[in-house]
Amino acid sequence: MDWQDEGAILSVRPHGESSAIVEAFTAGHGRHAGVVRGGASRKIAPALMPGAQVALTWRARLDQHIGTFTVEPVTSRAAILSDRLALMGLNAVCALLHVTLPEREPHEALYAASVALLDRLAAGPDWPSDYLRWEAKLLEDLGYGLDLGRCAVTGTRDDLAFVSPRTGRAVSTAGAGEWADRLLPLPAVLLGQGRGLPAEVVAGLRTTGHFLERLMADLGHRPLPEARRRLIEALAGM
Repeated sequence: MDWQDEGAILSVRPHGESSAIVEAFTAGHGRHAGVVRGGASRKIAPALMPGAQVALTWRARLDQHIGTFTVEPVTSRAAILSDRLALMGLNAVCALLHVTLPEREPHEALYAASVALLDRLAAGPDWPSDYLRWEAKLLEDLGYGLDLGRCAVTGTRDDLAFVSPRTGRAVSTAGAGEWADRLLPLPAVLLGQGRGLPAEVVAGLRTTGHFLERLMADLGHRPLPEARRRLIEALAGM
């Protein structure tokens, strides 16, 4: 059993004296793990950083085995490591992909969105809005997508300001009425309208977080990753 693919490294952990178990999010094989022989060595370890883009060859005697990876660097994205906030963003992305994605199940659209976000994290500081919209894409890809096209109450496409915590549908200011305080916020940035201020991004993450918690409950009542909470706290302090 073998295949070749490209992917972004999500995590690396020691295996034995000199090897490492690498988990990557790949284009055609989803979230997939494999053993990298010599992965703990000074020669190979620098290429096995979370967020790095790599070319992978996976081999195993049987498909259900963990198998081994041969890894070739493609893009290091090392700039993320020198930016504290970007590193928090990277950790949140990797953690969410690890806990939400089934193993070895392709998610090609989400993969493309994730690679684009990792490139944004490495390019500079103007990425928090992209991270928020990436969480919305994650929800959509896993069947928990938000319906933000029109108001669930009035049918209008204008003045959308809230999201129903029950249905995930948008609600306008007029449609919310006296129920506004029971609804989730819908900042313009979550609608794809410009690059929001940190406070707007945090408000949007409250909304995506509500539905991520629902997803995690359906997966077995696991909590959301601490890496995501730390990122939100950092954005809230800006």
